[in-house]
Amino acid sequence: MNNTSKTNWEKLDSLTEEDIDTSDIAPLTEEFFSQSRWWQPVELLNVLVPVDANTFAWFQSQGADCEKKMAAALKIYAEAHQVNL
Repeated sequence: MNNTSKTNWEKLDSLTEEDIDTSDIAPLTEEFFSQSRWWQPVELLNVLVPVDANTFAWFQSQGADCEKKMAAALKIYAEAHQVNL
């Protein structure tokens, strides 16, 4: 894999908190926090599920992230059938 980043990582690593200009960052107000929501990442499991060739071919034809789409379809199915997730 080629690293095409033009970032000067050594310079970035040498910055201190005082070197970082935060003047353009908006303050975090009560309004901001009242509109936010708590989100916790879900642990993903890798499982082996038999899928017929035609169904798998269809998911593959939907793009490179076919595994994510299959997982999303399974989650939608489970939610539609009121399975506690």
